[in-house]
Amino acid sequence: MRVITGKARGVQLKTPDGLKTRPTTDRVKEALFSIIQFDVPNSRVLDLFGGTGQLGIEALSRGAKSAVFVDADEKANQLIRENLRRCRLEGDAQVIRSDYADYLRRCRQKFDLILLDPPYAEVFLENALKMITEIDILESGGIIVAERPAGKALLCEFSGYSRSKDYKYGQTLLTLYRKD
Repeated sequence: MRVITGKARGVQLKTPDGLKTRPTTDRVKEALFSIIQFDVPNSRVLDLFGGTGQLGIEALSRGAKSAVFVDADEKANQLIRENLRRCRLEGDAQVIRSDYADYLRRCRQKFDLILLDPPYAEVFLENALKMITEIDILESGGIIVAERPAGKALLCEFSGYSRSKDYKYGQTLLTLYRKD
């Protein structure tokens, strides 16, 4: 797993041992950032299910102004911090140990780009989307990126948000919501 382009291009990111974290493949990450490439520069990014930090780090490498990484697991947070150091991007980042729902309930920041890549077997994605659209932490014109397995339906539609088509890459689907 590596940073694909930008300031930290080619830096190898550390991955966790075991199967607890499922990092996004380079192919899916490259496709995702091709879709949103013009929305990344100078954006404020929320990587809500941080894991390894690779999605938020890719955004920072491509010119995002700042990124907040949230993960409930302390080992994941240590890994995110180490990957940020490897990329020399820690000055533009904040790593927070918190459950995603607790973080969203107390969040007072606004973001331009929200990256959601939660554990596939859970209902975290649907719950996070619902909470984000209710608490209004996305700037006008901002984007939410939702990643999920190909077999998992995402029936969520939200007032004030336009939903993209599903982009399929192997067994992974990406859906974007843009705030109107």
